Amino acid sequence: MSNEETIEAEQQGQLNEAPDEVHNGVHNYSSEEEWVKPTDPLILERLEWFKDQKLGIMMHWGPYSQLGVVESWALSDEDGDWSRDGIDWGVGSEELKRQYFDLNKTFNPVRLQPELWADIAAEGGFKYFIFTTKHHDGFCMWDTQTTDYRITGPDTPFRTHKYADICKNLFDAFRDKGLAIAAYFSKADWHTPTYWAPGMERGNDTWRGPSYDPKQHPELWERFVQFTHEQMMELLTKYGRIDVLWLDAGWVRDGGRVPQDIRLGELVDRARLTQPWLLSADRTVGGPYENYVTPEQSIPHKPLSVPWESCITLGTSFSFRYEDKYKTLRQVVRILMEVVSKGGNLALNVGPQPDGRLPEGAIAAIKELGAWMNVYGEAVYGTRICAPYFTGDYAFTCKENTVYAFRLYESDDQPVPSEITIPYSEEVAGIELVHTGEKANFERTEEGLRVRMPLSELSEQAPAAHVFRLLPLS
Repeated sequence: MSNEETIEAEQQGQLNEAPDEVHNGVHNYSSEEEWVKPTDPLILERLEWFKDQKLGIMMHWGPYSQLGVVESWALSDEDGDWSRDGIDWGVGSEELKRQYFDLNKTFNPVRLQPELWADIAAEGGFKYFIFTTKHHDGFCMWDTQTTDYRITGPDTPFRTHKYADICKNLFDAFRDKGLAIAAYFSKADWHTPTYWAPGMERGNDTWRGPSYDPKQHPELWERFVQFTHEQMMELLTKYGRIDVLWLDAGWVRDGGRVPQDIRLGELVDRARLTQPWLLSADRTVGGPYENYVTPEQSIPHKPLSVPWESCITLGTSFSFRYEDKYKTLRQVVRILMEVVSKGGNLALNVGPQPDGRLPEGAIAAIKELGAWMNVYGEAVYGTRICAPYFTGDYAFTCKENTVYAFRLYESDDQPVPSEITIPYSEEVAGIELVHTGEKANFERTEEGLRVRMPLSELSEQAPAAHVFRLLPLS
């Protein structure tokens, strides 16, 4: 994932459909036509559960966090034109890779406090946690037995710490706070010699795919498939309840530029023998194992008829970036309500610091969001789409017979108008403010519901939003 260059346009829903899975580190997403409705009643039930959650916290964290670069993308020569823009090491491609793969020797997040992270996430109103167990660089944030390139490996100083098995400690802490767990896992692995195998067709020239054609080297590819299955099954059998297997590296698929079939269906079916509730998000691939689709740094132009989740950064980068700038509450609320009003969930990403702490700016933003959700959560959690969905100034949700209308304000210096017109065409019995329960006078016009704002709400600085209950006729 990454980078910040196109974020502003993409967050306004301007990401162009691209034939490739990834453009400058930003992943495309599957179309509604590629989604396959599950036949298992339990998975359908879990998708309804997923649509109730609305807000997840995502974290990209690994040795790359020490550098403040765009995760592990700099390892791919083919992606070097954009991923190495901020790298001023003054070394060639091969030395860059060597130094990168040595970052495990200095990754020592001794200030990690899993319970504090979980407390902050719960206070922020998040309902599930997506964590990078392994990015494309192959570094494992759990105590895997498949490779020494792991957080508990012999070259990693953090191996003796009481929280050394980072996935275990984070998953346990977040579960204890009531958050569901989604395990992010990259299907590509640029460290293992069965994927980026030395001495193969591509030589030292790397790209995001394997260094060889799996069809020409089926035995080597089978070793990689078995390695990948073993890693995923470790996570899915030894780390407690996992609610979502969140899979990245959509180019690892049966088809595309270089066919790379890892027999994912075999793996997911096996995992569901012990975790039958498991959702699979095989992003950008489509088909029966992409149970929901995942726009990245973008919001669809219109509501989608399938389960979906936008992963969007709280700062400018998925992984930690020094002196990053974080979105204001007003910006986050607008993004959240555009996503929710179009039927999706928001996975808001925060990049932890290399020392194991969450950035102070991110914590402050999360707490502001949590305070807002504590007041207005009834109009967000557990809701479904309701026409006219999202108009720019207004977002709509519904729950049972109640419709919620959000009047969104663009800027801090925007005064609250004495009257607003909610563009809603159905008859209502009354209108009241969610945060106070105060009823508002209104009349129906051709444009919608003209509401007179209570005097208590008039101010020179508008809030992030006014939220109204549109009460149904009895």
